Amino acid sequence: MANQNIPQGTLNRLKASVVWRDFPQLNVTPPYLGKEAIRLAFEGTATLPINTMTGAVMSPEPYQVVRLTMSLLKSQFLADAYKAQMELNTLLGDATVRPDVAESRGLGPYQLTNCAIESVGELQFSGESAAYPVVCVGYYNINAALWN
Repeated sequence: MANQNIPQGTLNRLKASVVWRDFPQLNVTPPYLGKEAIRLAFEGTATLPINTMTGAVMSPEPYQVVRLTMSLLKSQFLADAYKAQMELNTLLGDATVRPDVAESRGLGPYQLTNCAIESVGELQFSGESAAYPVVCVGYYNINAALWN
């Protein structure tokens, strides 16, 4: 029998990024990030199972709310750019989030819609943390077949 192992691929932390359609000055690339980098969390379910007397009816959702956390470096101008944006207007619009893999070899980018700055995480001013964690909320369209 032939070896069933397949190449597992590699991760490349220098590939992760966030690109804003209407705010290119807020684009996030690895040189602006701390070790925690970028996190994308999906909320709710992609399909709602509705119980029946003898089983369940599946009801696919058209979107999921997402939380995008970018661990910016407070020692760089981009952190202050996000601070100024939050003070002016938290609405950012659409974004493309690229994961830490080459697109042609693994997980592709996520297109997020109607995003806004939700909050900034706890800041530590003791000289022991460079983190400026910006949390954005938006939604991710799923189950496109529902529209057909």
